[in-house]
Amino acid sequence: MPFSSDYLAPENLLRDRVILITGAGDGIGRAVALAAARHGASVILLGKTVSKLEAVYDQIEAMGAPQPAIYPLHLEGACPADYGKLALSLQENFGRLDGLLHNAALLPYLSRLKDYEPEDWMKVMQVNLNGPLLLTQACYDLLAASNDASLVFTSDSYGVESRPFWGAYGVSKLALEGLARTWAQEVGNTAIRVNLADPGPTLTALRKRVFPGEDNSNLKSPDSVVQMYLWLLGPDSAGVNGERIAYAPS
Repeated sequence: MPFSSDYLAPENLLRDRVILITGAGDGIGRAVALAAARHGASVILLGKTVSKLEAVYDQIEAMGAPQPAIYPLHLEGACPADYGKLALSLQENFGRLDGLLHNAALLPYLSRLKDYEPEDWMKVMQVNLNGPLLLTQACYDLLAASNDASLVFTSDSYGVESRPFWGAYGVSKLALEGLARTWAQEVGNTAIRVNLADPGPTLTALRKRVFPGEDNSNLKSPDSVVQMYLWLLGPDSAGVNGERIAYAPS
């Protein structure tokens, strides 16, 4: 069935599923991690700030959900060997992945392309584009070991239309859309499905940093978009592949 903004995930939607979430310490990643655990998933929390991951870990433990796991990794400096070590650890501890949410993103500032600092450009591409590619490559066999694996990329409206001043972030989201759609075509007859999720403008630390003077009173919270992610990660979206789901409130 297609996603509806009225969707409400069943209580045990993700029971016995193993789901890896990047950027899990804050914002949408944190909200989805908590919701996924609440619906029965064993969640692997990946992020760069250990204290934030530990806080999410403690919240999951407190709710009596399946025990989560923490994997600190700074995507800016991660190399293929780092992703290989992560995949090996997941293989040893879980044996498979039923879901992988690429949610981590970097947006340092708005700028004209002609003024963009090359070092910052490289960092953004490393987190927003190279990371999702290398992590998916490393975890592909783990996803293939699942009977129903969902690979989800968090995108943005800038992934379908270019706008001035969004620099490396805008370009990376355009490229991420192509990456996800290519993966969707290449998974073929496997049990892996690949989709894009666009949460729209959301009150996150990333947005507040870029728009410090914005009146954010009308922005939705990260919690408001979790049903879309639960639907994509769970069996209710079985058979959906290569789609772009944009959140639209009812």
